[in-house]
Amino acid sequence: MSKPAAVGVAGLLGRPYKTIRLEWHSELALLRVRAAVRPIQCYSLAAMTEMQQVLDDISANPGLLRHLVLTSDVPKVFNFGGDLALFVLLVRAGDVDSLRLYGMKCVDMVWWLENAATVGVHTTVMAAGDTLGGGLESVLPFHRIIFEKSAQAGFPEVLFNLFPGMGAWDFTIRRAGFAVANEMILSGHLYGAEELLYRRLIDMVVPDGEGEQAIDRVVREVDPRHRGTLAALRAQRVAAPIRRESLVAIVDQWAESAMGLTDRDLRLMERLARAQVRKAGGGDEGAVEEIKRLELDMAWGGERRCGVERRAVPPPVDRRVRT
Repeated sequence: MSKPAAVGVAGLLGRPYKTIRLEWHSELALLRVRAAVRPIQCYSLAAMTEMQQVLDDISANPGLLRHLVLTSDVPKVFNFGGDLALFVLLVRAGDVDSLRLYGMKCVDMVWWLENAATVGVHTTVMAAGDTLGGGLESVLPFHRIIFEKSAQAGFPEVLFNLFPGMGAWDFTIRRAGFAVANEMILSGHLYGAEELLYRRLIDMVVPDGEGEQAIDRVVREVDPRHRGTLAALRAQRVAAPIRRESLVAIVDQWAESAMGLTDRDLRLMERLARAQVRKAGGGDEGAVEEIKRLELDMAWGGERRCGVERRAVPPPVDRRVRT
């Protein structure tokens, strides 16, 4: 592969992207990436290709920027993670090589973020909505992670007999420890922002609507000690290293595991994909609500095997005072 050519700020901003929008803030040498993938805010192949192009351009222009910031332009959604519709298509076609190729594109992206300090870039991410599966995996390598209070995140893959294969184990263990990684990945549960902060998986929780101010505070706090901060972060990576070989080996396991999914598992993935479309389109409910229903259905499946019948839940009583 040929080395990307130096393009400068004008060249970096001038590419015709469809899934991301770039902004340049010259005072702080800050590149802002705003993602908006349609019809589903997920890591489609097109979205990852465009994001990787941005990262390659940064690498080809050392010293061009000091800060990289990633946010979502889709209300109430940061990122739903993997492209479930594509996964279903590839599994049904028995195309394990394409699944592995997809996984490797994810590895390329998180590996660049893991090494951002070595190219002089401090990274910040802000999630103001649902952050699921690969969406959560993608934020964990960032240097600073901000969540607005109503955002929810988790690794739901186990609900359809898969696991998060693009860095979840490595990055969660480093940030929060093995026990937290074990709990989150094997349970499939979703967690609120405060719960994630308590587990030390993220760095900051701010009230809804205040994520933008939080980004500005973080960047302006880091900027005067930018060189020292990056030097410390490079040392941190030496003290608690993540190996690319580990990420690649897990992708291989993920692709092989996906080929064993049953028709029921694939139907659940399709169900979640439809819910993602609803939420991305502005609906009140989406993948998070669908995951909670899946969890409830599975819990009651276990109860029924033990001879316990599920009772209908009455609607909530409206206790508002009427005038």
